[in-house]
Amino acid sequence: MTENELVEGVIQRKESAFKELVQLYQKQVVGTCFSFLGNYEDAQDIAQDVFIEVFESIDKFRRESKLSTWIYRIAVNKSLNYKRVLSRRQWVKSIETLFSKDSVEINKISVYQSDMPNNNIENEERKMILQKAINKLPDNQKIAFTLNKYEELTYQQIADVMQTSLSAVESLIHRAKTNLQNNLVKYYK
Repeated sequence: MTENELVEGVIQRKESAFKELVQLYQKQVVGTCFSFLGNYEDAQDIAQDVFIEVFESIDKFRRESKLSTWIYRIAVNKSLNYKRVLSRRQWVKSIETLFSKDSVEINKISVYQSDMPNNNIENEERKMILQKAINKLPDNQKIAFTLNKYEELTYQQIADVMQTSLSAVESLIHRAKTNLQNNLVKYYK
């Protein structure tokens, strides 16, 4: 099925067309969501939301870009929105924990870490440090860097997803790398 036939099939609410669309893009959408969220279950949940959004708003797809670009854009936006909501919840939870006498979560973490071999702890710590550094990037830098490094999109594909120029993407990724390097050097000193 061509892209136009696929879009037309989904617009006409054909189940077979929608199933094919999900099969074509599910892996990329989950991967994109995971690269922003760092949690596979959350990524799967957001991916479902992405496909619901695609199904409900396919008639708004103007075909000025590829279907995959439009779907990536939805996945990025949904992931960032979820991350914002999640960070607000975590902030509230951390304030509540700070003022509570219960330190059960701290005990769970220390017990969990003591059961892990040292190499696994170090690898997990490195991943957490890198993810924190990526999360500190401005949104546009984070989007461009994540789509390039984790999703392996070309600069042109990223420009299409972000609706910006190729030179802007090059600049965003360069600044993201510089910022990451500076943040990681500070951490490791």
